[in-house]
Amino acid sequence: MSTEKRIRDYPFDMEDISVSAQYARLREDEPMSRVRLPFGEPSWLATRYDDVKLVMTDPRFSRAIAQGLDQPRLRSQLVGDGIMGMDPPDHTRLRKLVGKAFTARRMEKMRAEVRGLASRIVDDMVAGGQSADIVEDFARLLPVTVICDLLGVPFEDRHVFRRWTEGVTNDETAKADVLFEIGGELDDYMAGLVAQRRKEPTDDLLGALVYARDNGDKLDDTELIALAGAGLLTGGVETVASALPSFVYTLLTRPELLKQLREEPELLPTAVEELLRYVPINTSAMFARYALEDVWFRDTLVRTGDPVLPALHAANRDPEVFDDPETIDLARAHNPHVTFGHGPHHCIGAQLARMELQESLRELLIRLPDLRLSDPPESIQWKFGVIVRGPAELRVTW
Repeated sequence: MSTEKRIRDYPFDMEDISVSAQYARLREDEPMSRVRLPFGEPSWLATRYDDVKLVMTDPRFSRAIAQGLDQPRLRSQLVGDGIMGMDPPDHTRLRKLVGKAFTARRMEKMRAEVRGLASRIVDDMVAGGQSADIVEDFARLLPVTVICDLLGVPFEDRHVFRRWTEGVTNDETAKADVLFEIGGELDDYMAGLVAQRRKEPTDDLLGALVYARDNGDKLDDTELIALAGAGLLTGGVETVASALPSFVYTLLTRPELLKQLREEPELLPTAVEELLRYVPINTSAMFARYALEDVWFRDTLVRTGDPVLPALHAANRDPEVFDDPETIDLARAHNPHVTFGHGPHHCIGAQLARMELQESLRELLIRLPDLRLSDPPESIQWKFGVIVRGPAELRVTW
């Protein structure tokens, strides 16, 4: 039985969208290993699928007690995690308030609107010439427009939100004070919108949250501003803004997959799920859970107070769960990936992100049948932010 293990530097892979072979070695030989991120205390790293799910769902592990501790992290500053820093019942209360806006049924009602937006973005790309940057001209524009519509953010302010959402997750803020400036600007702006909703109620999501705050649901102003700003706005933008260029890159560098999807567009839903499983979106495991009591993982003891990082991309390649996990199967039928997390903190906007990714790929592949990379794959620069990773720029032509 082991409690003392070698501490490895982490993250392992900072090159492109590949998943380090180190995860597979650890999953087989040392599924609960010790790692140290650039900042914070050492942590356990869970790499097996079952262990990752347990850490994210078992009440013996807490996100709430992580607040104020020297959490393992990529960014130097310790910042509040908002709803991601809560445990039930507080987390349940906030999530319930927002959950009605992100049901699968409501997302399907929005599908035609999102498809139309994606089509208009492609129109603008084509009108601009024979080349565009998928990152700036499509992937950042679409999700920020959708989430701002949901929240009721004025159209003329959306360019500011693009800067804020990128700044909150960008690696350039990892060792600087920029984060506090951005966070303060965002909070002040959201506080102003909240004040407007109190004077002039609206039926958008922010208006509904203000109504809940003022009508007995025990949502204080700090929670409201954090939930609407850093929570919904940044969370609702950055996943798609980083995942879409990575998915396009994956398809354009694997002609057989691109051909299959163009010939069988009905595979888009399963294709998006498979790309979500296979293509890593996050730079590293994050949001450590802290053990509230001693917990055994086979022959490894995680002691009370120890942080554990759930490695989602390692879990998504676990051969105990996924057949031939190192192969992209766009028609994969059994695909319980954990890219959006699991349990209480499962991403509340997962259905929205799925739908946006499906409709974005549909428009790009149908409208641009000759879509291809403008530059050699090896020349593409990759960014590794404090939350997400993806191409810094992905120029395409058609």
